[in-house]
Amino acid sequence: MTTDKSDIARRTVLQTAALAAIGQIIVAPSTATAAAPAQGPIGKPGDFNFLAGEWRIKHRRLKNESTGEWDVFEGEATCWTVLEGVASIEELRIPARNFSGMGIRLCDVEKHVWADFWINSRSGVLTPPGLMGTFQNGVGTFIADDMDGDKPIKVRGVWDRIVPGKSHRWHQAVSRDGGKSWAENWSMDWLRA
Repeated sequence: MTTDKSDIARRTVLQTAALAAIGQIIVAPSTATAAAPAQGPIGKPGDFNFLAGEWRIKHRRLKNESTGEWDVFEGEATCWTVLEGVASIEELRIPARNFSGMGIRLCDVEKHVWADFWINSRSGVLTPPGLMGTFQNGVGTFIADDMDGDKPIKVRGVWDRIVPGKSHRWHQAVSRDGGKSWAENWSMDWLRA
């Protein structure tokens, strides 16, 4: 893969924007109440090192909950590990939908917990909730309390099936009963480009 000056410039802009966002996150954390997984906090710098690099992604997103209809589409991502593994930055692109976004994951080194934040190109706003979580036995589980209209829900994002340098999966589910049951609404299968 060759890198031209426009790629380097784009990466520099993304990294600068991400670091600026990190500063805002530290100063003004999400207003959503985040809950770490039940096990004790064990997050550490470098947990997201597997994500660094170029990826091709197969998305499967629930389109209609009542009919069970799924939307399947392709995407791609470029990810970086920065600050000696304390932060992971993801630039997600879905060219066919003219969509892009940025995931920013930060490790609170003192509390041993990761926070997962999202910004999309349409709004440019850091969106709550910041999912909180850790990795245990090769699986990263991130949970947040959120609202669906006027009803409280829990949102869970899981990183699993991690084969360093080759592939992994991220999938999201929602609970409307306080975490007793979960309904998956999005999965992303990542393959090294």
